[in-house]
Amino acid sequence: MKVSPLHPLFAAELTGADLTRDPTPKLVEIVEEAMAQYGVLVVRDARIDDAQHKRFTRAFGPLELPSRQAGGLAHPAGKRVIDPEMFYAGNLDPDGEIMAYGSEGYRLAQGAERFHTDSSFHAMPTKWSLLHGVETPPPDVGGDTLFADSRAAYDTLPADMQARLEGLVGIHDFWEGRRRAGLKGEITPEMRAIIPFDPVSHPIVRTLPHGRKTLFIGGHCIGIEGMDADEGRALVEDLYAQSTQDRFVYRHHWRQYDLVIWDNRCTMHAATPLTSTVYRRDMRRTTVNESGPEMSAYEWIAQGCPA
Repeated sequence: MKVSPLHPLFAAELTGADLTRDPTPKLVEIVEEAMAQYGVLVVRDARIDDAQHKRFTRAFGPLELPSRQAGGLAHPAGKRVIDPEMFYAGNLDPDGEIMAYGSEGYRLAQGAERFHTDSSFHAMPTKWSLLHGVETPPPDVGGDTLFADSRAAYDTLPADMQARLEGLVGIHDFWEGRRRAGLKGEITPEMRAIIPFDPVSHPIVRTLPHGRKTLFIGGHCIGIEGMDADEGRALVEDLYAQSTQDRFVYRHHWRQYDLVIWDNRCTMHAATPLTSTVYRRDMRRTTVNESGPEMSAYEWIAQGCPA
């Protein structure tokens, strides 16, 4: 197994790993060390099924399961086999047919084209996401993923700005974040039943387990606690612009069977449009939490946020 950098500041690829087998202590050690250093790790040629994907993920912590409120909408029924423990992205409808970019079924997913951090809109302690390219289009037609290093963005802030940010708490809201990302139309109760979360708070600056500081913002962060709404939004947008400069961004051109791991605590990511209706894009994600039981974020809240 070999780890090789993909960008001057962060992101690397791992070659030679066999994820069809039970994860060995050596593989777990290599991945943990690479993630601590690089924040994004691309595992090449991961020809795995969904069960193997989940088994590998669980080597690094408990799964975050997709959240649905009791009595809320289930995933739309169709011919496509949907694993209830996984998240899905791409351009396929419940029957496995290609959805046109910008269509009604695609509308919510377009909010992911703004840099964001998975699950920052709930309070459960998220660690990593692992996205598997089951079917990917050619690299020159769209569908790339952009990653931004929030650690490097923090490091280059002036000292007075770093001092100003200490102790500030950001407000994260999924639906308001999607609205600001361009979601049109009314936010219906049925939509809120799918993503059933009230606004939550997270520190603007976090210290990672290995001691490095990072910004924690992204598309779900809409303001600052205790700050005038316009002032808080302006500060968040300034930090967003700082963090998404080209020098802090790695663009991933997907190859089929890539498994891309990113640390939600110190990176942001954004989808790029795939406007073609010729190519299928089937992307399947697991998310692993820092600690706690394996459950959905909604169940975690309902049970009083158990340790």
